[in-house]
Amino acid sequence: MAEEPASPSLASAPPLGSSVIPIVNKLQDIFAHLGSQSTIELPQVAVTKKKGDGSGEDEWGEFLHLPGKRFYDFSEIRNEIQAETAKEARGNKGVSDKQIRLKIFSPNVLDITLVDLPGITKVPVGDQPSDIEARIRTMIMSYIKKPSCLILAVTAANSDLANSDALQIAGNADPDGYRTFGIITKLDIMDRGTDARNLLLGKVIPLRLGYVGVVNRSQEDIILNRSIKDALAAELFFRSRPV
Repeated sequence: MAEEPASPSLASAPPLGSSVIPIVNKLQDIFAHLGSQSTIELPQVAVTKKKGDGSGEDEWGEFLHLPGKRFYDFSEIRNEIQAETAKEARGNKGVSDKQIRLKIFSPNVLDITLVDLPGITKVPVGDQPSDIEARIRTMIMSYIKKPSCLILAVTAANSDLANSDALQIAGNADPDGYRTFGIITKLDIMDRGTDARNLLLGKVIPLRLGYVGVVNRSQEDIILNRSIKDALAAELFFRSRPV
């Protein structure tokens, strides 16, 4: 009796996302380039926050507004983001809802879309309009209201979590808390003798998906252009605090 041809192993098949995501991203680029309001919803992560590197031939970045140009120096990527932001937002603290689309190619990253949204501003400064807070809230909500979007609600550890604008707007978009992660930053600049244990354990404001604590790069790290890899190797805060 002849044997039937063996079915291809599912384990050997590439994940669906590896073929679908590039196509959807290309369509999103076209919509952004044309200024179209059309969207294709793909799972993404949006970062809302209360106002308050890498290099190598196998890692590079490309901007939609600079087609065909590869950036291998990630400090140049940061400089380009700042320059394009100043151009589109007209400098002097202006805000624009036009996207800066950056693609990172690296063996060390996931196939995912990250949307870095502006921090919520209460008082207009520079060229900001008088209704700047309402404009930013509307912009943020347009992203985080989508059911396919995970929300990273960022709040500094040295501020009152109960007054967190990020958690408040995330709660409006995700009242059941199925899509919201709390991010507590600046743990290292809390008042001496205090810690963020109760915040991170959800004893102050519970979150279904919990909290993650973060220590930011210092201003010295930024000035010296210290890489994330070097900063992680020199990390002392978490290792020296058992709590």
